[in-house]
Amino acid sequence: MKKLSVIALVGVGLLAASCNSKEKSDTAVATEQAVAESKGEVLAVDTTASVVNWKAFHKGGFAPRWGTLNIKTGDLSIEGGQVTAGNFTIDMTSIKVDPASVTEKDKKPADLEAHLKNPDFFDVEKNPVSDFKITSVADLKEAPKDAVAGANKTVSGNLTLSGKTMNVSFPAKVDVADNTAAIQAKFTVNRADWGIKFGTSEADPAEWMISKDIEIAIDVKAKK
Repeated sequence: MKKLSVIALVGVGLLAASCNSKEKSDTAVATEQAVAESKGEVLAVDTTASVVNWKAFHKGGFAPRWGTLNIKTGDLSIEGGQVTAGNFTIDMTSIKVDPASVTEKDKKPADLEAHLKNPDFFDVEKNPVSDFKITSVADLKEAPKDAVAGANKTVSGNLTLSGKTMNVSFPAKVDVADNTAAIQAKFTVNRADWGIKFGTSEADPAEWMISKDIEIAIDVKAKK
């Protein structure tokens, strides 16, 4: 694959990216932590109503790309009227690029989708799924200005991308009602923390022309 010829197509994964030249993430990232024990009532994730959205950019905020990923399986544990544990699996083979994000006449969303699936990025043949497993859910005293509307909790969990697991913490809106539960959040991760790169090194133009930051937005709904 000619890397320079597809740079304009690149964005991801597995959720807006920084428009500054300095790469940074607004999400707390740490090493893998112990997963929260499932207790109380367990609700199955409604995979038809749940979705993961992604958005990424070239350096400087140019040529934004965005799309979706499907959630394959999952559940949320409810105890004392609160979400205390849970997990969900993302189908990486389902990655879609919104055609509205590909405005260049010589580019095609399907080509970008295929590119994201190959070994240059997610190598979905080798890593067909990604996982998120909750490690803790805590009350959020004050939501950051860029948090999802109504954020009331800090959710931490082990996020596995391309076979590597790191713990991430982010503000989220967590709702529990009769026989239902939902988690909504948007946060930014640095793909380099999971070893995801396009260029052969930091000096490779194919690498430094693409923002390392990826915006992820999750909308997970569970029911009895």
